[in-house]
Amino acid sequence: FFFLKSFSFLFQFCLGASYIGLEEIEMQGSAVSLRLVLFSVVVFTTGAFIPLLDGGKEMPKLYDGWFNEQIAKQASTAVKSAISSGKKKIEVNFPPVPNVEEVKFGTPLNQKFGTSVIAKDLKIKGGYKPGSELSRNLIGFSNIYWAKKLSGACGFGKSVAVLTTERVLVKDIGNLGGVSRVGLMMSDAARKVGKPGEVAICVNPGGEDAWRRVEGAHGSPGSPIIMLNNAYSTSYDLGNKQGYEEAYYLKRISKGWVFRSYPGPWQAYLERPDGSVELLKSYKTKPALRECSNLVREESFKRFAIGNDRWTQGFGGRL
Repeated sequence: FFFLKSFSFLFQFCLGASYIGLEEIEMQGSAVSLRLVLFSVVVFTTGAFIPLLDGGKEMPKLYDGWFNEQIAKQASTAVKSAISSGKKKIEVNFPPVPNVEEVKFGTPLNQKFGTSVIAKDLKIKGGYKPGSELSRNLIGFSNIYWAKKLSGACGFGKSVAVLTTERVLVKDIGNLGGVSRVGLMMSDAARKVGKPGEVAICVNPGGEDAWRRVEGAHGSPGSPIIMLNNAYSTSYDLGNKQGYEEAYYLKRISKGWVFRSYPGPWQAYLERPDGSVELLKSYKTKPALRECSNLVREESFKRFAIGNDRWTQGFGGRL
């Protein structure tokens, strides 16, 4: 016998264990009898368990998180939480493809990401092939994909505009989901068709000195504006110095990562030689990049000396 209020907890617990089920509910008088039957909810899209509805609280798994929607779920949950807390200016920043540093080389993971995720989800005309528009501009199209995933976290019924500085042929995209429009950032055309109350997701907006101009051009009073995956930092530190809440942040540093998912703490992770990660330290407030880098690099050298480089057999020396 269970009380009804216990069902929510039981549901989440069983789901976390990867098995959950409910065969029948029998009601006899005031008694509620629940008989649980287990069935698998493991989905083999990438050979890995699909994470919980919010993606979990820890750093996304390398590199399954790009393929099984863990990053999409985590980022959406963080953005929704930030907006619910009254945050209107938000930054989201993480590698848009598994291997940003080597995207030009067409590494196996990036090829797989372009083929199995981006081409299929956005229904890109021509798909991912050598020399195709998608293969040559994988980051640009990937950021549209991530913006599409975030659009659902921006408020029910909200019009969501995606403005980008990257070269993307929008006409090749067959599925924009909840995105109302895609335009070239700071173009006259994109500014003229903006709607009152519209949420703006600004892809790779450039140096922080330009953010205020972007906000002035595309921001709508009272509505959130999100700076997504800025390609470089002019502050040479973590996050930004323009007052934007870093709702979801994942940055590679030497020998590890820095991660933050609103409203959680900032975290410094060590990446081990086998590609797994370990949390070394959590910070209540945003730490300095140098502090995290020194911590992770020193711990890596202490444990692995020079044996912790990102070289993997079978990939020609590249991940």
